[in-house]
Amino acid sequence: MTQKLDKTVLNSLPNSISGPAYERADLSPGIVHIGVGNFHRAHQAIYLDRLFALGEGHDWAIVGAGLKPYDAAMRERLKPQDWLTTVVELDPKGLSARICGSMIDFVDVDPAALLRRLADPGIRIVSMTITEGGYYVDPNSGGFDSAHPEIQADLENPDHPGTVFGVLVAALLKRKAAGVAPFTVMSCDNLPENGHMARQAVVGFARALSSETADWIAENVAFPNGMVDCITPATGDRERNLVRDTFGLEDAAPVVCEPFRQWVLEDRFPTGRPALEKVGVEFVRDVAPYELMKLRILNGGHAAIAYASALLGHYFVHDAMADPLIRDFLRKLEEDEILPTVPEIPGVSFADYLTTIMERFSNPAVGDTIPRLCLDGSNRQPKFILPTIRDRLDRGLPISGLALETALWCRYCRGTDEAGNEIRLEDDNADKLKDWAASVYDSASGEFEMPDLLGNLAGEPAFLLAFRDAAENIATLGVAETLKAYLKGQV
Repeated sequence: MTQKLDKTVLNSLPNSISGPAYERADLSPGIVHIGVGNFHRAHQAIYLDRLFALGEGHDWAIVGAGLKPYDAAMRERLKPQDWLTTVVELDPKGLSARICGSMIDFVDVDPAALLRRLADPGIRIVSMTITEGGYYVDPNSGGFDSAHPEIQADLENPDHPGTVFGVLVAALLKRKAAGVAPFTVMSCDNLPENGHMARQAVVGFARALSSETADWIAENVAFPNGMVDCITPATGDRERNLVRDTFGLEDAAPVVCEPFRQWVLEDRFPTGRPALEKVGVEFVRDVAPYELMKLRILNGGHAAIAYASALLGHYFVHDAMADPLIRDFLRKLEEDEILPTVPEIPGVSFADYLTTIMERFSNPAVGDTIPRLCLDGSNRQPKFILPTIRDRLDRGLPISGLALETALWCRYCRGTDEAGNEIRLEDDNADKLKDWAASVYDSASGEFEMPDLLGNLAGEPAFLLAFRDAAENIATLGVAETLKAYLKGQV
């Protein structure tokens, strides 16, 4: 027998599911979260759920919000459930489920409604998961793209904005006029210096309105950086059926995630914050070292296994990690070339962090896929791999493993795996990447030109030599034999 998830079932949950260990009626809102996706509900919402269960922070409940059609769709799914979410942790030792009750409302998906809610003095933090592409970054300068049509539309009508940043600036100005302290803007997106990116967008929008507004926001609004981590697959019929069949609940929008979570935050919250350190959040003065650790070791590790695994025909990440060639390639590359480039963090063992990452990658319950890791290589490689190569070259250190990773990416961009099966290249720069791969692997002349996507490495002699050697080995030996030779120290 199954039950439909809503507040009426909280007192009759089966023993296999834990419910909120607090009275939701005692909660009051302190945070508006924009972008109520799976990651937010598996991460920030769970940390607050745990804090409330300790009997603390009950004035920091979450109000969901958003401005996109998919936000409206999420609101419609969650409303009949009284904003409750089933969160299933995919522990290979056994699944566990909890009903998360830390979100108590969801603003109508309408800019005016959101603006009114943000003006409420009780709201002291506005958090966001709006994706890496939601910050209106100019691809050429890296600064705020004030020329974007959506931003221009807001600038022409700032009292009725339609973008997140237009609404945030309007709300901050409304609070200023009413003598209400500004809220803290807390990005929870998985990108480097997410607080700085949020600040760039908010202040950039404000500056396009007036320098006075921009200066006031820059001086008075906090934008803490944070590092977030929790593998959270998309929800589909598989996940809904899992919750129904295993736990007896009908949930229109459950979340499944790995049991690992990490959140490192700069402690800059002028108007207060929940005591999240009591439930595992690490508050630090500077998040940058932790970000670099994650970018190079975890994200770089994903990149390291992605293309070799795809070329060898693996689909699931856990299956790739069960292949000794992939697993040993990852460990050797990390230990020999990646870990030595990460500055020490007091109290943190990079060796232990790598072991944890490899265990996470090997978790079959998560069902993460190699095609997902291969997505958007022209955006990911410059963040996760190329800076490590540059760092090692600047120190005069060898880069054979990292050059091999880059050559495997290039071989992947050719569009076929080792067995001749077609690979669909999902990348905004797919045509440029295919031309590059053809010049490296299909040209009889042996001459090729590195794409500008590689930045200053495209003309770096030491990198070009190592890349050429790796590509020649892949072309002549094949992927598997090249990996074997690398593991033996022969290439």
